[in-house]
Amino acid sequence: MFQKYSLKDYNFQLLILVIAAMVFGVVVINSADSSFTQRQIVGIVISLVIMLVLSLIDYHFICKFFIPLYILNLLLLTAVLLFGVTRNNATRWFKIGNIQFQPSELTKVIMILFIAVLLHKRKEKEKLNAFSSILFFVVLVALPILLIFRQPDLSTTICIVLVLCTMYYMAGLSYKSIGLILLILIPLVGGFIWYIQQPDQKLLYPHQVERLMSFIYPSEYGDVTAQQDNSVMAIGSGELNGKGLNTSTIATVKDANLISEQQTDFIFSVIGEELGFVGSVFILAILLLIVLQCIRIARKSTDTEGMLIASGVGCLIGYQSFINVGVATALLPNTGIPLPFISYGLSSLLSTAIGIGMVLNISMQRRNY
Repeated sequence: MFQKYSLKDYNFQLLILVIAAMVFGVVVINSADSSFTQRQIVGIVISLVIMLVLSLIDYHFICKFFIPLYILNLLLLTAVLLFGVTRNNATRWFKIGNIQFQPSELTKVIMILFIAVLLHKRKEKEKLNAFSSILFFVVLVALPILLIFRQPDLSTTICIVLVLCTMYYMAGLSYKSIGLILLILIPLVGGFIWYIQQPDQKLLYPHQVERLMSFIYPSEYGDVTAQQDNSVMAIGSGELNGKGLNTSTIATVKDANLISEQQTDFIFSVIGEELGFVGSVFILAILLLIVLQCIRIARKSTDTEGMLIASGVGCLIGYQSFINVGVATALLPNTGIPLPFISYGLSSLLSTAIGIGMVLNISMQRRNY
């Protein structure tokens, strides 16, 4: 479980980048809504402790529990649908006192671990490109994905699917298999777009259909795109250097209350408005460097499990950042997902810290195996 590690093998660069992103997040959250600042600081302290502890635990030991973790994940996702708290027509949270926990955030890191071990075992048996392996992968991924989709949480569903599919590619999925999968998926996507526009469709909720259609036909859904339009206006108004943190004037989109929940899904609009282009590039650069560190660690890992876990965590941070910023800048349909390390959300912060903790351990193992 614990091994003797050398301090010189510890990836302090990744640790410093993560801490910098977390501190930057507190500063921006405090400016967006100071009532969330204290809870975010507590969440950061807890997350850092867990991350540092996990960085010292052999990830091979954690991988041994991949099946129990997968089952626990399914139980939590089922329980939240039955006993969870409902807000804005979504049932995604457990609430104990003043603490809320979102199981789907934990699903991200559990599925990365589970799929990494699964693909490693399939690769050892040289069955990675077999139809049975692909079908087995689809079934095991579909179970938690459908439970998250039912909450409903379309953004997390899309993000997890992107991460796990990329991991399969990284494991060694052949281009022949990819071509066959695309031949199946492309008509299905076209059929999906057609079906959700039918009056009696059952797949998506009305507000989800409106958000997707507003992206395809923006001129016909002006009311639906108002949130994103205001976000774009806020980011643009920041210009080069921004209006400054904690600016209390009706001249800002934030203080005019034109965007709801700015401390979470639309935190990038606060960054753009108050810190301008310079601040936006700065935080994107930090997130990019974190992703590149994960990729670097994945490349230096000496086994498939370590490579896939590190690349999976890097993909998670990269894809989630892309979706969050894409929504805030109206490049993608409006769907809520936190900006890693920056947005308010203790569940998201904790799950990402768990992933980074395992990546830090992988970086130390490269000289021991």
